[in-house]
Amino acid sequence: MKSHIQSLLEQTVATLKQQGVIPADAAPRIQVDRTKDKSHGDLATNLAMMLTKAAGKPPRVLAQLIIDHLPASEHVAKVEIAGPGFINFFIDDNALAKQLQQALKDPTLGVTRPAAQTIVVDYSSPNLAKEMHVGHLRSTIIGDAVVRALEFLGHKVIRQNHVGDWGTQFGMLLAYMEELRAAQGDENSIELSDLESFYRAAKIRFDESEDFATRARHLVVELQSGDEYCNKLWREFNEISLTHCHNVYKRLGVSLTRADVRGESAYNDDLPQVVNDLDAQGLLSESNGAKVVFQQEFHNKDGEPLPVIIQKADGGYLYATTDLAAMRYRSSALKADRVLYFVDLRQALHFQQVFSLARSAGFVRPEMSLEHMGFGTMNGEDGRPFKTRTGGVVKLVDLLDEAHDRALELVRSKNPDMDDATLEQIAAVVGVASVKYADLSKNRASDYIFSFDQMLSFEGNTAPYLLYAYTRVAGIFKKADDIDLSGASMQLEHDKEKALGNKLAQFGEVLARMVDKGQPHLLCGYLYELAGAFSSFYEACPVLAADNDSQRNSRLLLAKLTARTLKQGLALLGIETLERM
Repeated sequence: MKSHIQSLLEQTVATLKQQGVIPADAAPRIQVDRTKDKSHGDLATNLAMMLTKAAGKPPRVLAQLIIDHLPASEHVAKVEIAGPGFINFFIDDNALAKQLQQALKDPTLGVTRPAAQTIVVDYSSPNLAKEMHVGHLRSTIIGDAVVRALEFLGHKVIRQNHVGDWGTQFGMLLAYMEELRAAQGDENSIELSDLESFYRAAKIRFDESEDFATRARHLVVELQSGDEYCNKLWREFNEISLTHCHNVYKRLGVSLTRADVRGESAYNDDLPQVVNDLDAQGLLSESNGAKVVFQQEFHNKDGEPLPVIIQKADGGYLYATTDLAAMRYRSSALKADRVLYFVDLRQALHFQQVFSLARSAGFVRPEMSLEHMGFGTMNGEDGRPFKTRTGGVVKLVDLLDEAHDRALELVRSKNPDMDDATLEQIAAVVGVASVKYADLSKNRASDYIFSFDQMLSFEGNTAPYLLYAYTRVAGIFKKADDIDLSGASMQLEHDKEKALGNKLAQFGEVLARMVDKGQPHLLCGYLYELAGAFSSFYEACPVLAADNDSQRNSRLLLAKLTARTLKQGLALLGIETLERM
């Protein structure tokens, strides 16, 4: 409905330009917002106040001219001027009911799809030297939720898992793997559970033995030059690491696949060309033997220019070099319209610098949007970064195991007579859903406190609350499975029916804001409000015990659309629903 009102206003502005009321070169950004107080209508715009200077007329006078020239619409019951010149729109209840009934027939719930774009999303991107830990959670699940919503809206989405599979640490790991093979034979293999200890042991050897460190550095050079022996060891280690990552993705319900992996190593052959191209454009400088780029707009607190290091004095490359190569690939080969990077906020300066450099070097098309979707840290209840009791980094699998065990205990306490298989199935869903929703429901730009007790609560904006809300709606249809709704029509008569209907109509608007800003918490907040609107409706408006069949069937249609919207919304967050809890 929002887009419909915007269209009416666009037509009105065009008419007023033709009549000379508004200057022909005026280009107002037409904004339509939902009102907080329904006595002021359903939607409102400040268009008249925005145009008052250009038109040379008082806002209320201009507002009346806008109202007088609005095209007729069956969706609008009335339009009023409020305050200094706001224009309030009251939506016709019958039109809203028809809109909702059409949404019920539509696979995409009546959501208006924008012009499709090609959007590259860079997310998760763990280092393959270690097991995934809690620090990888936010990028992985926030990026995946946005990806799902973008695809739902019809965009062509290209997932890019830019894993850290290259660099100095791999020489260390390869040297240690080689050493173990020599001592234990070719049958030796690394178990997934030993990835962390393997890395730590390799680091100890690197620090304590100069011969080992020399061999590790030599292996890096051999690896980067294409030596087949080194590449064989490197591929084996990557296979072990990626297997671990994708087991975690499967358990989390994340949509990344092996085909989406395009790590740092994929750009290795292009890195010398990146350096040459920057040099050819006169952008490179030398600093202590390293090749760097200084950009005028970036300075430290003392006003000194901040360099982007492109190549170290020893010839090695850095993240910036690889990121520039990746941007060029995403622009020229993938033809991206937008590229979204879901990476820790602490990397904000890095991305500002490389985005600016990629543009000044002509590595990306001018129209391609580069967007850093930064996120804050996940902290423990002490307000510090989430750690184990001994101060170590929490492995992601350990976090999920504990969430599952706590969910199982919770579900068993509420269903003491339920069989073990069903309890296990419900706990598996609730545990993962609770971890994901606890994160996704927070503004990604903020740090947040991770609390098992809070995330597993059935009260407030939590996964258990929403999963239970869905089962409550679905439960109505278990009792009404023999009622034929094929000829039913939706009527919004009670205030709670209208409130629920208005909330359902906002689904598409919320998705549009979510993908524009890369903010899944907007969808979480909407689903929580929708569940609350349904609860208020259900208490005030008997469904199966309605006054007559027509009213009952209308309320069943409203309940059915609520169930579908909750299920679809949770699916876009990567959360599975349950039919019973």
